[in-house]
Amino acid sequence: MEKEKLEQLFDDLQGSFDIASPEEGHQDRFLAKLNSSKGVVALPKRKKSWWKPVSIAASAAILLALGIGLFTKGLSVAEQVAEISPEVSQSQFYFANLVAEQVRTLENESTPETKQIVDDTMKQLKRLEADYTQLEQNLLEGGNSKLLLSAMITNFQTRIDLLQDVLNRIETIKNLKNYDDENYTL
Repeated sequence: MEKEKLEQLFDDLQGSFDIASPEEGHQDRFLAKLNSSKGVVALPKRKKSWWKPVSIAASAAILLALGIGLFTKGLSVAEQVAEISPEVSQSQFYFANLVAEQVRTLENESTPETKQIVDDTMKQLKRLEADYTQLEQNLLEGGNSKLLLSAMITNFQTRIDLLQDVLNRIETIKNLKNYDDENYTL
């Protein structure tokens, strides 16, 4: 209903809308008449402010500086350690690959019987990794480099020994299970 009334209203007013544009200079004449009749001073034309372009440029500079700061990383801890002692970097690469290989083997050997020992080993490896990270940090802070480098290598050797010991235990558990299975008959 409302829509029909509205349409009817527009149909009735068709052709009576004022669509003519004011003549050129209309605004200036209007302001002149207004000023002369009431003694009002004409509004000054707006001056272009200089602070907007400057603030935009400053914002862009700040964003650019932040972007460069975020995307330009300093040397990583491993790179800094490699600068101090290239031999440690090579040893770390070798030991880390050896440990990773043994961890994969350990995870492949995980069974319901060995799950607890595998979980405990992974927790101990995480502690040893945290200790290694602390040793790296101490080395970067300028601690006794020979002592710290020796401790870092010992840390890797401890991880390898731990993994080897656990893998041997798992092998023993598997052998005992196979032995027990052979003694039972159906």
